[in-house]
Amino acid sequence: MRNIFRIYLNDLKKITTNWAAAVVIAGLAILPSLYAWFNIAASWDPYSHTSGLSIAVANQDAGTTLRGTAINAGQEIISSLKNNRSLGWRFTDRDSALHGVRRGDDYAAIIIPEDFSARIGTVLTDEPSKAEILYYINEKLNAVAPKVTAKGASGIVEEVSKNFIQTANGAIFQIFNELGIELENQLPTIHRVENLVFRIESRFPELNRAMTIAMKDMQTADRLVSQFRKTLPVLEDIARRGQEAAGAMADFSKRASEASVSLEPRLKQDLAVLNEAASAVRQALDFTEQTGLSPEEIRTRLKEAGDRSGVAAAVADRLADLFGRLDQALPGTGAGTASSDLDRVSERLASLQKGLEAAVTATGPDGPLDAKQQAGLKQLADDTVKLTGGLLDRYDTRIGPAISAALSRGEKTALTVQSELNQALNALPDVRQLLQDANQGLAVGQTEAARIQNRLPEAERQISALADRFRKLEQSGELTEIIDLLKNNFEQESQFFAEPVVLKENRLYPIPNYGSAMSPFFTTLSLWVGALLLVSLLSIEVHDEEIPYRSREVYFGRFLTFLTIAVCQALFVTLGDLFLLGTYVVNRGWFVLFAVIVSGVFMLIVYTLVSVFGNVGKAMAIVLLVLQLAGAGGTFPVQMTPAIFQTIHPYLPFTYAISMMREAVGGILWDVVYRDLLKLAVFTAAALAIGIGLKGPINRAGGGMVRKARQSDLIH
Repeated sequence: MRNIFRIYLNDLKKITTNWAAAVVIAGLAILPSLYAWFNIAASWDPYSHTSGLSIAVANQDAGTTLRGTAINAGQEIISSLKNNRSLGWRFTDRDSALHGVRRGDDYAAIIIPEDFSARIGTVLTDEPSKAEILYYINEKLNAVAPKVTAKGASGIVEEVSKNFIQTANGAIFQIFNELGIELENQLPTIHRVENLVFRIESRFPELNRAMTIAMKDMQTADRLVSQFRKTLPVLEDIARRGQEAAGAMADFSKRASEASVSLEPRLKQDLAVLNEAASAVRQALDFTEQTGLSPEEIRTRLKEAGDRSGVAAAVADRLADLFGRLDQALPGTGAGTASSDLDRVSERLASLQKGLEAAVTATGPDGPLDAKQQAGLKQLADDTVKLTGGLLDRYDTRIGPAISAALSRGEKTALTVQSELNQALNALPDVRQLLQDANQGLAVGQTEAARIQNRLPEAERQISALADRFRKLEQSGELTEIIDLLKNNFEQESQFFAEPVVLKENRLYPIPNYGSAMSPFFTTLSLWVGALLLVSLLSIEVHDEEIPYRSREVYFGRFLTFLTIAVCQALFVTLGDLFLLGTYVVNRGWFVLFAVIVSGVFMLIVYTLVSVFGNVGKAMAIVLLVLQLAGAGGTFPVQMTPAIFQTIHPYLPFTYAISMMREAVGGILWDVVYRDLLKLAVFTAAALAIGIGLKGPINRAGGGMVRKARQSDLIH
């Protein structure tokens, strides 16, 4: 032990008494810090400077008209991008955009085709066609830029889709709102016509009896004819009002039938959303069964699935109410059965939400969900998927067509009523003439009276037929409920269906910038590089002819010198990270201490390799560095690397050194730190075992080869 400290103290004396050696060693202590500092500063916040990435944008959209309104979605995209500073948008024509991408002047190009708006407008036709945005990318310019520009392009598509859904739904729901208001305004007229027709129908027996009396008593007939001449203008007014009301009802039925064409795909899409939500919950439950997941990851996924179940349950309630109202308005379409199924879907989704919330609470730090609880949630999710899938099938084959057919029948009925009233109005001049003739022809006698009596049954049949039409219309549905259904707030409905689910992000260990997040990796890497620099420039052997040191004494004595410099390297790099660069670190003291520990472990590993194996050990340290750059998960998650690196990941010192440094940066979990310290202790023990056990034998065995290599004046 005395010789070990003698070697160490002699080294310190030589450093302090030889200014040249002191300058070199000081440079070796500081140089690794520069490596870390420059890399951290260069990657400090790269994603805040994406506005320098040039993307050419060309709009060829010719525009179109949708329900009589001119639209140009391409121009709206251009206007939106002009206010977007996230990327460097360059607005030009198609040829210039493509030329810029090919020549590398632009990283990417986005071209909006001529038929972009026209394709969007096909949503209201029988054969809708998806709109396309052409995206060109030059991937040879840079490895990261295509990912950034692709995100910008996908963001455009997402924004266009969201705005389109909101606009299209708003137009559909606005049409229903207008129909509901118009029908509500016409309700008094409709009720007046109904009452008048029923009154006329109820008075026809009196007319028949009057004609019978007229046949018997011409004098009585004269009084009756005078009475009917006074009543005839009222009948004409009633018929004309009925004709107007029937026309309004026919127009309403036609517009409702047209609106159903737009409503059907929205209802089908909403049912598909419920099916997708149930499937997503089932997938989340499958995800939680994967091995290697932390309890926090399981709770996060279960909570997201529970939130989505709650939102889907609310959607199912609204759809159940909608189908219930449709069933009351249009019975026989199957909407009532669908409403009941949707109530069951809502109940199951609510149960899923409660079950998932209970599962989140039940998932503790020591293990995943109980198997029985997991199976119950899966069964409930499967039942919901089957139920929503059956609804989708029945909507396509039965419910949707039945609703459209019922609305078409309503239109035909209204047209028939209008036709019957037209016939009644056409018959009124004959009735008027009949009464006039009766008044003038009482002297003619029973011949004329019989003629009048023969024509009354025809008028009675027409009025009765019209009354029957009104009764059938009342029996087919409650107009007030249909009005309430159609008069929903179309703006709120369109906003909900455009974005039914919102992702709420919760940052558990927030780090404000990319450079701070990368500081554990670059700091760890610089410490290994610093160890390599030391063994490359400083001698690991002790040359003292007066004292014959043993190999073990040389190993430990010289290592203390290297360890002292390594500690200085760790202090320089970490203090520079904190106070020179201003790196974000939650636990600063532990950050510095962890770096000192890591530096000591790295120095021992590299020093041992070179001390035992000589120049071959240097090569081994460099190879180990290369493997750790790719396999330690310092930049990309190790799960994204090839299988070989995932295999060696647990056996690399970098893996646990970077992990421990990250704990200090983001917030310490001591069980993780204890695990990392234990793993680094294993590497330390292995290095000491190799140094103590193999240094002497291998140095003696390879001594001749080393001396021969040095004689070449090429290798030291």
